[in-house]
Amino acid sequence: MSVEDQRAGSRVSRPEIRLVRRGFTDPAQAVRLLAGPGLEGLADDPVLLDALGATADPDLALLGLARLLESADEQDRHTLRDTLTTSKPLRDRLLGVLGASTALADHLARHPHDWHALVTFELRDMHPGPDDFRRALDEGVRGHAVPDRPDALRVSYRRCLLAIAARDLTGTTDLAQTAAELADLAGATLETALDIAAEQDPEAARSCRLAVIGMGKCGGRELNYVSDVDVIFVAEPQEGVDEHEAVKAATRLAAALTRICSDTTGEGTIWPVDANLRPEGRNGPLVRTLASHLAYYQRWAKTWEFQALLKARPVAGDAELGAAYLEALAPMVWQAAARENFVADVQQMRRRVIDSIPATELDRQLKLGPGGLRDVEFSVQLLQLVHGRTDPALRSGNTLEALAALSGGGYVGRADAVSLDTAYRFLRSLEHRIQLHRLRRTHLMPKDEGDQRRLARSLAPLINDDTRADPVAALQREWRRHSVEVRRLHEKLFYRPLLDAVAELPAGAAGLTPDAARARLEALGYADPAAALRHLAALASGVSRKAAIQRTLLPVLLGWFADSADPDAGLLNFRQVSDALGRTPWYLRLLRDESAAAEQLARVLSAGRLAPDLLLRAPEAVAMLGDPQGLTPRGRPALEQEILAAVGRADTAATAVAAARSVRRRELFRTAAADVLGRLGDDPAEALDAAGEALTALNAATLQGALRACIAGWEARNGELPTRISVIAMGRFGGRELGYGSDADVLFVHEPLLGSLDQDAARAAQAVCHELRTLLGAPSTEPPLLVDADLRPEGRNGPLVRTLASYAAYYRRWSHAWESQALLRAEPVAGDAELGERFRQLIDPLRYPGVGVPERDVVEIRRIKARIEAERLPRGADPTTHTKIGRGGLADVEWTVQLLQLQHGHELPALRTTRTRAALAAAVEAGLVGSEDAAVLDAAWVLASRVRSAVMLVRGRPGDSFPAEARELSGVARYLGYGAGHSGELVDDYRRTTRRARAVVERLFYDG
Repeated sequence: MSVEDQRAGSRVSRPEIRLVRRGFTDPAQAVRLLAGPGLEGLADDPVLLDALGATADPDLALLGLARLLESADEQDRHTLRDTLTTSKPLRDRLLGVLGASTALADHLARHPHDWHALVTFELRDMHPGPDDFRRALDEGVRGHAVPDRPDALRVSYRRCLLAIAARDLTGTTDLAQTAAELADLAGATLETALDIAAEQDPEAARSCRLAVIGMGKCGGRELNYVSDVDVIFVAEPQEGVDEHEAVKAATRLAAALTRICSDTTGEGTIWPVDANLRPEGRNGPLVRTLASHLAYYQRWAKTWEFQALLKARPVAGDAELGAAYLEALAPMVWQAAARENFVADVQQMRRRVIDSIPATELDRQLKLGPGGLRDVEFSVQLLQLVHGRTDPALRSGNTLEALAALSGGGYVGRADAVSLDTAYRFLRSLEHRIQLHRLRRTHLMPKDEGDQRRLARSLAPLINDDTRADPVAALQREWRRHSVEVRRLHEKLFYRPLLDAVAELPAGAAGLTPDAARARLEALGYADPAAALRHLAALASGVSRKAAIQRTLLPVLLGWFADSADPDAGLLNFRQVSDALGRTPWYLRLLRDESAAAEQLARVLSAGRLAPDLLLRAPEAVAMLGDPQGLTPRGRPALEQEILAAVGRADTAATAVAAARSVRRRELFRTAAADVLGRLGDDPAEALDAAGEALTALNAATLQGALRACIAGWEARNGELPTRISVIAMGRFGGRELGYGSDADVLFVHEPLLGSLDQDAARAAQAVCHELRTLLGAPSTEPPLLVDADLRPEGRNGPLVRTLASYAAYYRRWSHAWESQALLRAEPVAGDAELGERFRQLIDPLRYPGVGVPERDVVEIRRIKARIEAERLPRGADPTTHTKIGRGGLADVEWTVQLLQLQHGHELPALRTTRTRAALAAAVEAGLVGSEDAAVLDAAWVLASRVRSAVMLVRGRPGDSFPAEARELSGVARYLGYGAGHSGELVDDYRRTTRRARAVVERLFYDG
């Protein structure tokens, strides 16, 4: 209902408004239906209306219900109405189906008595199997003459499908069980169709034994609602029957079975039976004997045919013959990986599938496109066929079962397996809901927004987002998230490099022939040798001096790249830098003549994303690597001098801040490269402190330059600024403990000049500080510096800038305990130094209260801390590995130290520091904390801080938890000093260290 309709009360009735609130999109039609035949008296039933509103499409559900009641006879209509109002399980199942599937609603309108199947199947068995479906189908076709039995089978099939869909839509079954039930129903249908075919041709039935082998999703017990049912037919003659005649008879039966299931009549069709996976495909005979099958697979079968046989399962006909078929072919399936070019053939087949997708469908493909279902299935099947030769536990035709077995056997990481499992379930569920609507075979996301809304409402429990405000957007986000994850893991698993391969550069090797390069790349563990070869060709081909130097460098560089978590990224980054600088005379000369510079560049380029990304924006910074002092971070005076000079040369505030950001980007690379190469200190804690000091000095100098630029811009427009401004650093910024991904937490304070109006001064200060934040955080080729002022009084609701007197009034009357705690790390960093010092004097009594902290404030601080632990941990995050608010992480240590500062800072000057480790050392010196406890807390804080820095260096974006992707986790482990293959030890060590720290926090913070 539009806003205009809501305002025009005379045009929208109150019942319509109630229906809109329940999710109806056509309330006028709903009112008419509720007043129509069969629904009399139910229009005001809130239970029924709420149940309709809970369906995927309330309008569709109500229309289907009206049609069902209208077509039912009087007695059945009465029974259904009574059941709808008294039985919640049946009501939910029926309305769930009607709100999701117009095709099943059409079936119920034609066969209104079939709604009873929703009760029958539920009472019979919570998980019906093949025998239950076979019994239901037999009951449906019994009593009909042979010519009518195919139609009776189609009706009975839809009746069973109705029961499966109802259980699925109401959450009685999960995806795996639903897909298994659909496959079991398919098997029972094939068996019943074969019985009908035998009744139609009894002579053929007496002449042969026929087994139906399920393939694809039917064989794997993971069938869709609407799918071709792939089969292979195998036959043997009955005793005394000629083999040729028996095969002809079996062919008649198989053809009749296919027609019964595939033909379309007034009752529609069941599904196409597809026998094209048989030997020689559609050009081969429909039915073969077992010996003929074996002869073909032994001599002629292609790689993909063995991959298809992985899912083979007898589903109908002669069970003994079906078992013999599997027993005979299984050894060939599990030796297929030994075939020449096996892996390349499988990979090429996947690429051909993607290439065959029409461009107009690529972004809507759930099944075949990149990040779709086929990516999961091909990855799992390739790993099964490679490792299943020696591990029978992997020999399942079911994708999810096989994925679990691969994870259990260590062939796929647990986190990767969970991600693939979750994504596969979501994508298959989405595919199911799309197909269920009209019972049409499709794998494309519908374009219509109404269809997408119905899908989102149907899948709400599977979407990690609130679907109420904008269900379509939530669905799209979830779909894209899973697709990206599937594609990432597919690339990782499907093109997995050789493991534990080690090779030394051959003595005297001076160049790379294509064959030698490929062999070396594979041996060194490059994930994509083909792409790596393209990079090598681009770098080293030709007769130029540049190419000759590259051919000398590359064999050595390849080894250095390989000694990292991601050699492919190192080589790609090197190519990009070389493309940018290759014509610069000093670049290749530096790398050729300064081996230390070349090795440092290789290690920086392959250690993660942050440093290479910074370097690629200004490749000339490579020159730092050739300077003995080039990786020494610069102090604030030198930084501020350069930044202020650049600001002074600019014409506008925008260009001035851009210049400051450019300097900051270069210096970020200097610090990051020094950190990656271990140049900030031999001791990890020393290196961490050095990085924090360097990043703090850099951000402070950048703020000083940006503030100068914004003041100059304001004065150019308005005259002299009527106030003085100071910037106060807070949080890790104030503590000089910044990481690479940290925001700049600040407070802004100003003081009007003598003779200036307070109102004019406030407006000017507000304008300058707002422009400063905007220009520093604006999208640009330079990394942003996000200035966060949310720790100010009244938070986001308070003014961005206050006078010193306003701060004093607020803190005197309204300050909370947590604000005093936050002020422990306040430190003037930019702007008017005298004003900043007066702000420091103002807050000292608050953060170091003369009588300590009142007990009520201690209780409040502990309460807030406990609430943060309970509520702020991101969904799905592991509290044992979350570095910020996880157990024993940064917040645990910092809050413990800060409580000691609040309690004792007034009497112990050494505690009056903004730095966590310095305050902890002072607490030990004063006897407030035992040395062993302090060592435990310090170790946890240092490790958690280093992990956060490593995550940013490796991924190029901040994160508070260990990366889930194996290569990224390996990169983090390498940064922290762990060797290749020891990422798990890092996580174990982290948990052990933080567990000890948490025990100390429990005693000092909560019990102290």
